[in-house]
Amino acid sequence: MYITEKHEMIRKLVRTFAEKELTNEILDQIEDEGTFPEEILQKMAKAGFFGVKIPQAMGGAGGDHRAYVLVVEEIARVSGVASVYVSSPNSLSGGPLYMDGTEEQKENYLGPIIRGEKKLCFALTEPGAGSDAGSMSSTAVREGEYYILNGRKTFITMAPLSDYAVVYAKTDASKGTRGISAFIVDMTLPGVSCGKAENKMGLKGCATSDIVLENVRIHKSNLLGEEGKGFTNAMKTLDTGRIGVAAQSIGVAQGALDEALRYSKERKQFNRRIADFQAISFMLAEMATKLEAAKLLTYKAAYLMDEKKPASMAASMAKFYASEVCNEICAKALQIHGGYGYIKDYKIERMYRDCRVFTIYEGTSQVQQMVISNQLLKH
Repeated sequence: MYITEKHEMIRKLVRTFAEKELTNEILDQIEDEGTFPEEILQKMAKAGFFGVKIPQAMGGAGGDHRAYVLVVEEIARVSGVASVYVSSPNSLSGGPLYMDGTEEQKENYLGPIIRGEKKLCFALTEPGAGSDAGSMSSTAVREGEYYILNGRKTFITMAPLSDYAVVYAKTDASKGTRGISAFIVDMTLPGVSCGKAENKMGLKGCATSDIVLENVRIHKSNLLGEEGKGFTNAMKTLDTGRIGVAAQSIGVAQGALDEALRYSKERKQFNRRIADFQAISFMLAEMATKLEAAKLLTYKAAYLMDEKKPASMAASMAKFYASEVCNEICAKALQIHGGYGYIKDYKIERMYRDCRVFTIYEGTSQVQQMVISNQLLKH
């Protein structure tokens, strides 16, 4: 209903790319070395993945939100970590610039991100401000033509790899969230440093770390949007980010279901395929049904965004349900593999680790429940 023939053509192209480029050898290498091959990132950029829904006039592919969801889904089906690199420039990295950037800022920062020449990270979370992002303590004090930034951001995806960061800081602490502004920060500026890359459970190959800001001088031309409008920028960005995480979730879940189906048809016990045991076949039926429901929620949220209709609750529903279901499907897929699922030689082991963060980042499942219930109780 939400996906057209044109969208299915996009899906087919991306699936072919993912299966050709993201081979088992490459994915094992990423796990072992903890870095993602730059040559594959360049191929993704050339294919237009980093600017799926950015207008062609700005160097993007000119697609819609549903195209973005399908691209992320199909990449995630093969590799969770690869989907982070695809989702980011379309949502958390590119979103704030596309929404509120000046023409000059878009040209200087958004264009190079789409072309794969530069990387940019989204710096909102702090050690004491996770789900409650509005309680951040980072500050930006105006001094003539400059702002002086101080603070610490934490769990920032791609921070050690990035050339730039969109940093949110308080320009007026007396105004709460209305006193938060957004800035484009060059990561090479004096006073900017990254903490040690976190030793994460999953999504290996995309470094995450703290960003420390010590008396960093930012010219006023690098204020993103209006002063005091940064929190609004961040929340709107996260709406798009949430359908991105939902897309990652349905992609990884599809990959896990594929592996479970394949293994259950090959593995024999008691002289029968394990797929022929009702206990296993019913697990597969439940996995497939819940995945289909998660896909429809995700596609609907993207469709509403394309139609410029209110989509905040739909995006939260999609992110909440798809990420929880993905964890459930990956757990059941591993269970179907038995002891082999616990071994790194089997893909499901990596999928199980990769998907765990989907219910946490870009707003935990509990935060999504808050957003959904607040919308329900408004009227």
